[in-house]
Amino acid sequence: MLNNIGLPGLLLIAVVVLVLFGRGKIANLMGEVGKGITAFKRGVKDGTEEIENASSADTGTARDVTPEAERRTDA
Repeated sequence: MLNNIGLPGLLLIAVVVLVLFGRGKIANLMGEVGKGITAFKRGVKDGTEEIENASSADTGTARDVTPEAERRTDA
């Protein structure tokens, strides 16, 4: 469906969007998108660091993560 848009079609769409929303609203929107991307990258980096810190602090022994109510006491 969108295979035949081409450059003139894209320029027409950009002009219509600019007329409808104005330059200020589009600039604000792009600023918010940039902040969102930055926050996402920061979150991914923090998560990766947290995983690396947890794995480096691990002593190599297995931990029992079974909930207390489900643990068997006869084992």
